Amino acid sequence: MKPALSLTTDPIPKLTWQIALPMSIGMFFNTMFNVVDTFCAGWLGTEALAALSLSFPVFFTVFAFGSGIAQGTTALLSNSLGGGNSSDARQVFAQALLFVIVVGLILSFAGWLAAPWLFRQLGADGAYLGTALAYMNVILAGGVFVLLPMVVNSALSAEGNTLPYRNFLIAGFLANLLLNPLFILGWFGLPKMGVGGIALATVIVQIGGGLYLWSHVAKSEVHRGLRFHDLKPDRDTLCRIAGQAVPAALNMLTIAIGVFVMTWFVKNFGQEAVAATGIATRIEQIVLMPSIGLNAAVLSIVGQNYGAGHLHRVREAWITNVKYGALMMIVGGLLVVLTRDLAMRVFTDDPVVIAHGRDYLLSASLTLAAYPVLFVTVFALQGLKRPTYGLWIGLYRQLVAPIVVFHTLIFTLGWGLWGVWWGVCFVTWSAAIFSFFWGWKRIGGRAS
Repeated sequence: MKPALSLTTDPIPKLTWQIALPMSIGMFFNTMFNVVDTFCAGWLGTEALAALSLSFPVFFTVFAFGSGIAQGTTALLSNSLGGGNSSDARQVFAQALLFVIVVGLILSFAGWLAAPWLFRQLGADGAYLGTALAYMNVILAGGVFVLLPMVVNSALSAEGNTLPYRNFLIAGFLANLLLNPLFILGWFGLPKMGVGGIALATVIVQIGGGLYLWSHVAKSEVHRGLRFHDLKPDRDTLCRIAGQAVPAALNMLTIAIGVFVMTWFVKNFGQEAVAATGIATRIEQIVLMPSIGLNAAVLSIVGQNYGAGHLHRVREAWITNVKYGALMMIVGGLLVVLTRDLAMRVFTDDPVVIAHGRDYLLSASLTLAAYPVLFVTVFALQGLKRPTYGLWIGLYRQLVAPIVVFHTLIFTLGWGLWGVWWGVCFVTWSAAIFSFFWGWKRIGGRAS
């Protein structure tokens, strides 16, 4: 049997790759899961592609809260485990499950009320609006099941065990390949569900993933001694979770706000530009995948070492992950430049959509290296139980700066759609540079 990782004693580079690599592989397949959705929506035409792009801010709102709760839970669990307090870890995990179920139900209800209005603000009406709602209503109905696997996985991630989540994401991708055409096209006598079938496939995969991950958590230190009674609401523990989870969730939510802001500006250039944005950002996500696992690595390693009082290892983990991520994304940017036209043609044959997406990917190739600098720093600070920094930098990067920069470049300077593309590049790099120096001050100071 493979020995468990020791996040407080094993070499940082070794830990980084052993935690990050499975997560990166898994997140690659998770992104490919979304790529399959986009590809299958392309069977139904440009309107369906645009509807998926339009639905992304609402879908990501649900995802953001699940991810934020998972990040906050992982931070608390890793601190408790690093400090040798297993009983506190069990209590946190149980209360996090209760927390996410309640949040999931609230989000589903709020989403049903808000989605029609939001989609209309983004230019949808008639059949276009109906297509977007057909997808989103199914996702919202299964909101709790979309959120639960992320929080269940936090118990594994806090121990540095990212293999089960990788396996779930790979299996989920393969299942989605079969379920999407089954529900979209109505195979084996099923009704043709269109984009609603894409959403149903997603919910079914998440339910299966949650059960699989739980089978692994049942063998973990966090689960050992867990009782049903632990699910009884505990105010102090719930407040601790909320204190970590809410800022992290709101930080993730700013990404949905950013997509909303970008889409609001992009919609001025037509439905083709909206569809191109959805496709091109999917491609960008694929390239980012090798660096995404570093976020999980730095959160777990920093969290446990901070809990154990090994502050010199905290700073080493942060620097190591920033360096690895930036180098990988410099290579990724070069690949994007060389393959951007071909990558767009995989998803659509609309020449206008291809042209817009190709332009976006040119600017994205220069932006990619900024993301790991930014994200690794935010996750490292989360491991230090300082989640509010991510929220403030998220508000700057996704809301305040884009509104000012996009408007200036598009309307004042007359750059047109290029104003959005280069605006994203400028805003992201400014946030990354500031984050690096902030991290150097905060994380370096704690390690000194």
